[in-house]
Amino acid sequence: MAETATLAEANAAAALVRAATEGRVRVLTLADGARRNPLSEAMMAALAAALAAAATDAAVGAVVIAAEGPAFSAGHDLKELTARRGDADRGRAYFAHVMRTCSALMTQVVRLPKPVICAVEGIATAAGCQLVASADLAVAGANARFATPGVSIGLFCSTPMVALSRAVARKHALEMLLTGDMVDAERAREIALVNRVVPAGEALAEAIGLGGRIADRSPLTLKIGKAAFTAQAELPLDDAYAHCVEVMVENMLARDAEEGIGAFLEKRHPHWEGR
Repeated sequence: MAETATLAEANAAAALVRAATEGRVRVLTLADGARRNPLSEAMMAALAAALAAAATDAAVGAVVIAAEGPAFSAGHDLKELTARRGDADRGRAYFAHVMRTCSALMTQVVRLPKPVICAVEGIATAAGCQLVASADLAVAGANARFATPGVSIGLFCSTPMVALSRAVARKHALEMLLTGDMVDAERAREIALVNRVVPAGEALAEAIGLGGRIADRSPLTLKIGKAAFTAQAELPLDDAYAHCVEVMVENMLARDAEEGIGAFLEKRHPHWEGR
């Protein structure tokens, strides 16, 4: 009975997030397009599991998160949240559980030992925008739109604010948060919420190409570099340099650094060992 339940849960998760591999790029597609890919409990669990699998798969060098349907993600499932207002505590415990689950998912993206790229077509709002801001890189189709619209419905986007304020400058983040207005793809690129804008429908192909170029590098070096970038960004200048000196010394002692430098000097392609 337990095995049947586990299999059913696995099938349900696979239905919400489809995983495919393009070369060394793992493509995770949010597949609840008819509902605009809300970050429901089930969707968050499925995405977290798919990210964890990619993190430990040596054949994967980068991860792309995409979505089916007219929206990348409309954010939290408000119907799912509202249904718990009838609880004895008016939903307090459940709301805290969902927000902590979402925060853990976003932190998982940031701390994944491999680069994560969002390929955005259509809208990415509230927690959907938070997911884009949490990713290392983002490619947007020209039809993409971004917003943190909670202020318009009396629910300030406080948790999306954490990711957004770390991705774009303070005043740009506050303008999005205080107005709730939609930001088009070109404006998102201008404020550095996304890296590139491509014709509508081409974001996924561009993101896979970008991920493939990154994944051609040493997986150990990518892991070290992403972790160091995240750590130093939160430190004062002197502490950031001190931290990165230690990181660079350890990196220099790695076999992949020895191989990469040797290959550069010998004008040949390096052979990465991941150590």
